[in-house]
Amino acid sequence: MSLTLSSMMSLGTPAPDFKLPDVISGKVISLSEARGAKGTVIMFICAHCPYVIHIQEEIVNIAHYYQDQGIDFVAISSNDAIKYPGDSPEALREQATSVGFTFPYLYDESQSVARAYKAECTPDFFVFDENNLCVYRGRMDEASPGNGKPVNGKDLREALEALVLGASISDEQHPSMGCNIKWK
Repeated sequence: MSLTLSSMMSLGTPAPDFKLPDVISGKVISLSEARGAKGTVIMFICAHCPYVIHIQEEIVNIAHYYQDQGIDFVAISSNDAIKYPGDSPEALREQATSVGFTFPYLYDESQSVARAYKAECTPDFFVFDENNLCVYRGRMDEASPGNGKPVNGKDLREALEALVLGASISDEQHPSMGCNIKWK
C-alpha cells in the first residue's frame, strides 16, 4: 500500500459526467441518474484498501442519514482489477452486500472517471451541490487505521449538514488519504 493524499479538486468545479456499470444491479448509471435533489456525494473507494475498510461502516451510516434529506451517494472503484483481483466487480458486489451499501457502486474499468475527477486515493470524497458544483472534497474524518482517532465522519457530516441547511461550507478542508488508485 502506498499512502497517497487526494489532489483536492477546485471548489466550484462542475461534476464530470459519467456512465458506468453498477456492480450491484448490473445497470449502467449516469451522473444525471445518480444526482440528489440537494446534492451528491461521489466517493472513490475499493474493496481491499485498509483505509476504506476502516471507515466503510460509517460511510453506510452517513448515507442512511443523508439520503433521506435529499443527498444521494455514489461509490466508484477505478482500481485495475487485473492486477488487483480483490477489486474485481464480483469482489465489489460482495463488499457492497456484506457492508450494506444503499447506493450504487460503479466500476470504472477504463479509469477515465477517476482521471476526470482527479481522484488519487481510496477513499476520496467529493460533494456537489444541487447545481453539480463541487462544494467539498477531501477526507471523511481524521480516522485512519492505527491512529486512534474516532471514525465519526465529522468533516463530511459537517459539509453535508451545511448543504442540507443551505448554509455555507467551510473552505478549510483537508485532503483524504489512503491507498493510491491502482492505475493500469
